[in-house]
Formats: sequence, C-alpha cells, structure tokens
Amino acid sequence: MSSTALEQEVASLLVSALNLEVLPDEISLDMPLFQDEGLGLDSIDALELALAISKQYGVEIKSEDAENKQIFTNLRSLTKHIQQHRTC
Repeated sequence: MSSTALEQEVASLLVSALNLEVLPDEISLDMPLFQDEGLGLDSIDALELALAISKQYGVEIKSEDAENKQIFTNLRSLTKHIQQHRTC
C-alpha cells in the first residue's frame, strides 16, 4: 500500500473513530491534530484514536509513551508511525 493510500486510510479512520464533522479529504497532512487551529482534538480523542489504530493496524500507542506528542503532531507523523510499526 502506498503511503498516500495509507494517509487517506488513516484520515478516514480519524473521522470515523472520532465522529468528526469534517471529511477525510479536508485533513491536510500537516494540519495539527491537537491545536485550536487544527482539528482541536483532546486527550480523550487521543485514547479513542489509539484504540482504533490498535484494532486496525496492530500498533499499540500507550498513553505514557514519551513520543506521543511527536506521533500525534499531524496526519503525516501519525501515518509514518503506523507505517513503521504496523503488524496487520
């Protein structure tokens, strides 16, 4: 699967798992996920998203992971992490 296809897939997962009121195509690769000028997600969203990622890709993202801020920076960094660690 190309990285572009995976990015689109992860954007769709974001929208469906969190019931966001945006279309997957409206989430740019560099849009902040947790800042007000981005999607404005919160810590509960992060937990729900981590669970959805674990179910879909077999990638475990633990709440105490020191790299979480980097992993969840934007769609690009999240997809890169999934691509590097996926088991399914």
